[in-house]
Amino acid sequence: MLYVGVDAHRSSSQITVVDERGHVLKRKRVPSTGAGVRSALGRYRQPLKSVLEASYCWGPMYDWLDEVSQEVILAHPAKVRAIAEARIKTDKIDSEMLAHLLRADLIPEAYAPSREVRAVKRVLRQRLFLVRVRTMLKNRVTALLAQHGIERPAVSDLFGRKGLAWLQGVDLPWPDDRLLAEDLDLVEVLNARIASTEDLIRDLAEGDEAVGWLKSVPGIGKFFSVLVRYEVDAITRFRSPKKFASYTGLVPSTYASGDRQVHGRLTKQGNKHLRWALVEAVTPAICHSPWLRRYYERIKRRRGAKDARTATARKLAELIWTVWTEGRCYREP
Repeated sequence: MLYVGVDAHRSSSQITVVDERGHVLKRKRVPSTGAGVRSALGRYRQPLKSVLEASYCWGPMYDWLDEVSQEVILAHPAKVRAIAEARIKTDKIDSEMLAHLLRADLIPEAYAPSREVRAVKRVLRQRLFLVRVRTMLKNRVTALLAQHGIERPAVSDLFGRKGLAWLQGVDLPWPDDRLLAEDLDLVEVLNARIASTEDLIRDLAEGDEAVGWLKSVPGIGKFFSVLVRYEVDAITRFRSPKKFASYTGLVPSTYASGDRQVHGRLTKQGNKHLRWALVEAVTPAICHSPWLRRYYERIKRRRGAKDARTATARKLAELIWTVWTEGRCYREP
């Protein structure tokens, strides 16, 4: 068995190959392409085991290495640095350090979803981005009306059919009339782009039992259920609901020394897309679930609305883990 450490970058990458005794057989900088990887590693007849860090552009390099290696490991960057921090940092040193850690079975592994799952996640994250931009635009329109003291009409949704008809008839002085028109045009464009992903979401949800279980959780609707399903991919990665909540970054940081233990702000480590989705799901969740509503109000009285929202989002993460691992729909306690 030969061990391959790769320090991957967008244009070129550093590759180091070591044998089972730790002797360096090759150090080479290659183009970050499939042909570059195959030319550097394709001639070896012994089985290869490769490792690279989960950097910004890890996906293509992971797939190219998978073509020539018996096994590819995705390393957790922060944990690798904690194990082997170097005063001098170069691409050669990094790739060789990864190869030696792999040979010693000391790589802190990160989860690597398949190429197909990564492609779906890109589409879902694009929709998530568009939704966030649309929310920003709606907030701009609301602020613009407030600056002119204009009261909103008695409609449930200002950007629904009746609300948009009213907004298009609002008469503002120049240049705010132009700003309002531009913002409304952008909202329409974003609505069309977001709607274009509906067919994909419907196809992904069809026949997937996990999506059905997730959709039953209060606040986790048609889109969030698919998003959670593909962002997590395999719930078996997490041994407990607290481990899963930690992955979302919705747990407080902790400092403990001797008899002193202090809880600080959220760690915000892990999957930021899941964290945003769970926080957004709190409002519909407490509207539809009396049990979650009581949980939210109890914490709100003690620590305020912000902490209550975060705690309820963390509770949603634990409920998601429970229904998914148990293979059943949500039941109100």
